[in-house]
Amino acid sequence: MKSMHHSDGAVAKKVDTSMLGGYWPGIQLYYPPVKYAPALGIYEDLEAAALRMKKHAHATHAHTLIFDLEDGCRQKELSRTLLRQELPLFKRHHQVAIAIRVNPFRTEEYELDMQLVKDMAPHIDVVMLAKAGEAYGAPEVRDLSSFLVGLDHSITIQPIIEHPKSLKIAPDLMQYSTVKHVVFGIHDFSKAMGIQITPEHWTEELKYFLNQIMFEARIAGKGVIGGVETLIGSSSMPTTFVEPHDVRRWLDLHGERESHVVYKHACQESAMGLTGKQVIHPAHIHLCKVAYTPSPSEVAQRIQILKAAIEADALLGGAIKFEGEMLDPPMFGKALQTLLRAYSLRALSAEDTEFAMSVLKLMPAQVIRENWPYGIIL
Repeated sequence: MKSMHHSDGAVAKKVDTSMLGGYWPGIQLYYPPVKYAPALGIYEDLEAAALRMKKHAHATHAHTLIFDLEDGCRQKELSRTLLRQELPLFKRHHQVAIAIRVNPFRTEEYELDMQLVKDMAPHIDVVMLAKAGEAYGAPEVRDLSSFLVGLDHSITIQPIIEHPKSLKIAPDLMQYSTVKHVVFGIHDFSKAMGIQITPEHWTEELKYFLNQIMFEARIAGKGVIGGVETLIGSSSMPTTFVEPHDVRRWLDLHGERESHVVYKHACQESAMGLTGKQVIHPAHIHLCKVAYTPSPSEVAQRIQILKAAIEADALLGGAIKFEGEMLDPPMFGKALQTLLRAYSLRALSAEDTEFAMSVLKLMPAQVIRENWPYGIIL
């Protein structure tokens, strides 16, 4: 069975993938820097928090680690001290990206967060801006972009849309090159709208607004990161399970109600083309990863479709019969999207990446834009 993770060093040497616009945020794990210990009734001290980070954060299989300095963080100053101490020591297994969720624009805590970002810039990949645009509109992202461009390390911004005001100016928030993905902050958003959402059915309850964000993001060539689940189970699926039938069997035999709900939501978001999902429990990382990432068998089938299309010279016009179904160029585009999605979630082998890029080169720039709006057309 193929692993869902491949070394991308080999990919970089073999083929230039820069036109794809980089890796996606993927599964993002919220990691509280300094945490409350219910058993002791107190917050951790610096030493305990550092030990926990070395034990858990360094070994994560998430695509992105989010260090939250905003709503989920009470001990903000101690958390910043911890990050100053620990980020330079962080061992990046699986090329994990480091994100800092900062406080709302121009608040006192925001200014302290910006000093941290400036000092720790080489160790940070993403700044997530909480309550983006609510107070000052799109200039918040413009100002933050200007600040980040002046640093000696490339850092992107993920604005969090948590209010109807932010949704209304979504195209303005997405206009900056530093923004590659936006986050749908479902809990604050539903609170601002006065909508009662449930952990089981929020995807349906907020579908109208998610569709609006996705529509604007697609036009702007940006990705959308899905909602964070509040359900917490204790079952953790083995990371060797990557095929749908393995996942279904595990859910049937070992999955709790929480696992079923989280997996279902992640599958819905993946089918809608979302580029990432936030989780608050490590047990959800692999469960959401398999929902978001095309499986090895799915990748193999899409490669067969594209090879058949190329052989029949039908890639840009024409139709073929494949496994009892009539396929034409839009379907070939979808097959290619599956491969590029797997690549963007770091799950495509070097050989398959090379094939996907060779197919891309057979297409005119306009067709590439239609199939893959996230990248840079060279």
